[in-house]
Amino acid sequence: MEIWGLFLAALMIASFAGLEARLGRTQRKIERVERQLDLILGHLGIQEEQPSLPRVTELLRDGKKIEAIKAYREATGAGLLEAKQAVERMD
Repeated sequence: MEIWGLFLAALMIASFAGLEARLGRTQRKIERVERQLDLILGHLGIQEEQPSLPRVTELLRDGKKIEAIKAYREATGAGLLEAKQAVERMD
């Protein structure tokens, strides 16, 4: 019975390692496509519009960066890293 437990544990570890590798490849592909899209937009002279976010601006002015990031995420649906980078650009 103990051998089956070890076998299942090894199988689960191998599965998670494979899944993590696949997710890493997918993330790199997405980043590459985003870079290509940015280059195309730049070549065509198209600027991505930043949404008007008065609440985020107000929070930044008050020195509440974390609350500003949270407000940005709520307003735009952005992920944490994207929101943090956007708020830092606004600061």
